[in-house]
Amino acid sequence: MNRNDAPEHTAGKGPATFQVKSFGCQMNVYDGERMAEMLGERGMTAAADGAEADLVILNTCHIREKAVDKVYSDIGRLTREDGTRPMIAVAGCVAQAEGGEIQRRARNVDIVVGPQAYHRLPDLIGKAQRGEDAVDTDMPANSKFAALPGRTKQARPTAFLTIMEGCDKFCTYCVVPYTRGAEISRSWSAILDEARALVDGGVREITLLGQNVNAWTGEDDRGRMQGMDGLARELARLSGLERIRYTTSHPNDMSDGLIAAHGDEPKLMPFLHLPVQSGNDRVLKAMNRSHTVDSYLRIIERVREARPDIALSGDFIVGFPGESDAEFEDTLKIVDQVRYAQCYSFKYSPRPGTPAAEMDHQIPAAVMDERLARLQAAINRHQVDFNSATVGRTTSILLERKGRYPGQLIGKTPWLQSVHVTAPEYGIGDMVDVDIISAGPNSLAGEISRRKAA
Repeated sequence: MNRNDAPEHTAGKGPATFQVKSFGCQMNVYDGERMAEMLGERGMTAAADGAEADLVILNTCHIREKAVDKVYSDIGRLTREDGTRPMIAVAGCVAQAEGGEIQRRARNVDIVVGPQAYHRLPDLIGKAQRGEDAVDTDMPANSKFAALPGRTKQARPTAFLTIMEGCDKFCTYCVVPYTRGAEISRSWSAILDEARALVDGGVREITLLGQNVNAWTGEDDRGRMQGMDGLARELARLSGLERIRYTTSHPNDMSDGLIAAHGDEPKLMPFLHLPVQSGNDRVLKAMNRSHTVDSYLRIIERVREARPDIALSGDFIVGFPGESDAEFEDTLKIVDQVRYAQCYSFKYSPRPGTPAAEMDHQIPAAVMDERLARLQAAINRHQVDFNSATVGRTTSILLERKGRYPGQLIGKTPWLQSVHVTAPEYGIGDMVDVDIISAGPNSLAGEISRRKAA
């Protein structure tokens, strides 16, 4: 099948329904939501089933090889039994990295658009309808955010808000600087305007996003330079906004002000995702992480001094080129020392064009599998311990979605733990106090607090 085999569209009408499938990080989720809002503003309707949609957008991740393979697999599955297919767009980081090569590899792809150009998607749809080349992987100087529609009523009481994009760190294993470009901070006013619109649309919790979110800087409305701590404090002044989170952070950008904010700003949740990637200094240097194990641990110590109950999360890569057994053991040591509440852990995946992909001493897959299993077992022990320590505590949760059983709702604690509670008298978006009565490895069970004021 080639690109000319796409279903015919009525001239000038365009696709009426769409589906956006996002893979990977929270920033991809945010981008997917914004694409959906943009298409909705133009009169298109979201389809419940991608098989029936006129347009399917695969919003992609390029961090690991498996994510890339999944995109191509999904492209192949979009052909219907009768031989027709929807218009297919590949967006995001795979689109940025591979550009027109995607269409040579998967000839039924109609549109390729990078993460800095998706505001041009409506124009690209028109080009695809006309049979013109519809590939856009430019990284324009002008912000795409200004071209996106304003935020309106939200389906959930939580929302992502991208405050910066790109990365200047150039870790040797990572493609993000090449697919997302240099670090660019959105303006103070633009962020606050979007936050106000989200709150007006029913959002009670906002998670600030960026590849290195804590590197955000900008001038406030009085011309003073601010870091992310100042931004978080200003957001905390918004009436109706109850909770503020942020991800993903870099240790080198963990400022004194941000650490202090964790101690004295109640709306800034006691949860910090701060990746270290390895527990060994030689490996960290080979990764170009620009921090050491000791400097990382000193940040953790200072954060815990400011907010003793903070939950810590991290990222780990096992099997980085040249990683010895002893160096991997150092990673297990830092896991036991920090006692993370949760973590993301991955086998090293060589990405084309990155320095690490050309390094000697690539680690065999079987060795990476064994190391990952040991690492995840250690992480899981600490996660279970953290969750178990919550039993008997009374805390507030923000109810986010329905559970599996009648009257059951699921919400998040300040420490980002999922709690199941039977509370038919409450609804999604409510903040309720619950007593935590039991804990599992991945979630908690609660009941409406018996300690409510009379």
